[in-house]
Amino acid sequence: MDTNRTLTLVAPTRLEGYGVRLRAWTDADLADLVALYDDPEMARWTPVASPFDLDAARAYLAGAREGLTEGRRVQLAVTTDGALPRGEVLLFRSGADERDLELAYGVGPAHRGQGLAGRAVRLAAEYAVREIRPRRVVLCIAAANAASEAVARSCAFELTDEPPVTRVSRGREAVLRTWRLRT
Repeated sequence: MDTNRTLTLVAPTRLEGYGVRLRAWTDADLADLVALYDDPEMARWTPVASPFDLDAARAYLAGAREGLTEGRRVQLAVTTDGALPRGEVLLFRSGADERDLELAYGVGPAHRGQGLAGRAVRLAAEYAVREIRPRRVVLCIAAANAASEAVARSCAFELTDEPPVTRVSRGREAVLRTWRLRT
């Protein structure tokens, strides 16, 4: 594996397993994006706009398409049937080291508690290791986000001893701890 290269990300044509299907977002998903992201928990833990309305959903999709075109980011709807989005998983070059692939995820309020995040993260991580071949796969999670830390543990990620990562979003600073996929 070449661990000195910068990753270029390409969306998978099909990604299915663990009872989930990951697929590209479409314009038909705008209302579903609003239902997923216009939520206090999403606003608390993610950098998405809040409130998240149709204009925010359009901007979000445009940003997702731009990130994909530039080979920097892949954003996939998490579904169980290939149709209704229940959440999202993102794959992107780490800001700390572009040889690393970072995953992020969220599940809409109506779909939580079903193990969707863990199944989607597991599927995306396996895809990343097999097809993208980064130096390592990481998650960056706020220490207070117990649900996301539980997902990390269930998907074979371990907390590293690296210094916390600080990111600013919507004028708010988030201090995140780095988790790496055990290989």
